[in-house]
Amino acid sequence: MIRALVNTWRAPARAEMSDWRPGMDRAALQARARLLSQLREFFTRRGVLEVDTPLLASHGVTDPAIEPLRVFSAPTSSAPPLFLQSSPEFFMKRLLAAGSGDIYQLGPVFRRGEQGSRHNPEFTMLEWYRLGFSLADLIDEVGQLVGPCLGRSSWESATYQELFLDVLDLDPHTAATEALEHAARARLDLGELALDRDGWLDLLMSHCIEPKIAGRGLLFVTAYPASQAALACCTEVDGQAVADRFELYVDGVELANGYRELQDPRELERRADLDNARRRAAGQEERVLDPRLLAALHHGLPSCSGVALGVDRLLMKQLGAERLDDVMPFSAPRC
Repeated sequence: MIRALVNTWRAPARAEMSDWRPGMDRAALQARARLLSQLREFFTRRGVLEVDTPLLASHGVTDPAIEPLRVFSAPTSSAPPLFLQSSPEFFMKRLLAAGSGDIYQLGPVFRRGEQGSRHNPEFTMLEWYRLGFSLADLIDEVGQLVGPCLGRSSWESATYQELFLDVLDLDPHTAATEALEHAARARLDLGELALDRDGWLDLLMSHCIEPKIAGRGLLFVTAYPASQAALACCTEVDGQAVADRFELYVDGVELANGYRELQDPRELERRADLDNARRRAAGQEERVLDPRLLAALHHGLPSCSGVALGVDRLLMKQLGAERLDDVMPFSAPRC
């Protein structure tokens, strides 16, 4: 009788859960395992230490473009929230300041609102930091890692300014906000959309420039506007302040984001204040700058360059897949 009741209760669940299967097949699962092994072997050969930092943190990032997932450690909403890490960056920089030397981490990260063929709220990130590396050194190392994974033997670089001038005939460093908006509206149906200057730059990059670089293979885009430095150092090129950072695109798909890392704690505080001003203007919740990260920079972050790379997107490009669901065991709709 009990068995009959249990079977009756389970039957509807079996009928309704048609998406229990993984999105990837066995061949893709094997390719994923090989890629993870290949990535680890790359760093082992170079003497870079693998680290494993917490998924939970007491502070989220201030960057307005990134919203972390929050969890609560107690059953009441009055308990201080914890954040699932959107990147292991803050923990890894604390390790660097404590004397870890060159390090890398390979594992899951989380971002709220990320959903689509190339986005998922949980994804696998490879992040690493190299002491004493210039940005050019790091670009070369990223190329040496990604190229063999994709069967590519070469890559090229272009500045952010060069791409804007080539595709849009606009200088992103000097063009007025109104000119950027006009260029976007002339090419895209945007309705009543309102953005700040960096918002228009991001829109033009993603919707107008990225499609144009789809045929250029591995392309490192360098020298972003100083207003988009995030946690990168800034430098001066031809009298113009630019961020010492790059993004790697593979056939027009963004794959990695690298910085010559900011070491100045006062500049870190200033940028966090600017982030929160943008958050207020956009109606977003403000974020407190992680005081432990700030303390680590006051102690002394060694001169280094670091990069974060999307492993799932790398596997997509390796297998010629169109969706993250094809290269992840269980994407968000299957969880």
